[in-house]
Amino acid sequence: MGIAEEIDLFEQNLNDLIIRYEQYFLGLEKRAPNLLLDDVERASRKYQGYQIVNTMQKFRYNSTIARLNSYKQYWNRINRLIEDGKYSRDRFKMEMHQKEEPAAPSKKEPGRMNPELQSVYQQFIEARKACNLPVATITPEKIASAIEKQKPAIVKKYNCSNVELIVVVEKGMPKIKVRPRH
Repeated sequence: MGIAEEIDLFEQNLNDLIIRYEQYFLGLEKRAPNLLLDDVERASRKYQGYQIVNTMQKFRYNSTIARLNSYKQYWNRINRLIEDGKYSRDRFKMEMHQKEEPAAPSKKEPGRMNPELQSVYQQFIEARKACNLPVATITPEKIASAIEKQKPAIVKKYNCSNVELIVVVEKGMPKIKVRPRH
């Protein structure tokens, strides 16, 4: 196998390693791909003391080594964050698991509200989940009290007897809009 083919194999193994590390950080793989990392590092050292004459091959080899080194720094930093419990993907998963437990009792409570408020509450919770915002602190009572505070002002402002409630997402934040219904 010639230098060009070995550099191609080196680049392919590095791309596979990058994918495997991303899968590891996402939690799809249970262990870091250390064996593949060893193979890639071995391939990176293969031509260290060797003079590569072809400029294109030399550039590809050096740029692949530089890419490997920068990814290794990135992976080490993320591994340190994971060990310290500060990695954002892990924190997101942990927060989701913690919020699922307290959020369960509040799902029973919307049955006591009127159907329109219950529908608005469910739409608001779904919109917050879609925007990756926490929902554990949102209760049907909070939604109902916020709406009741706004209703008189809207009724007075538009001189109407009834209002319509809709959930909209503006600039990544879900909001409940109260509009006059004529």
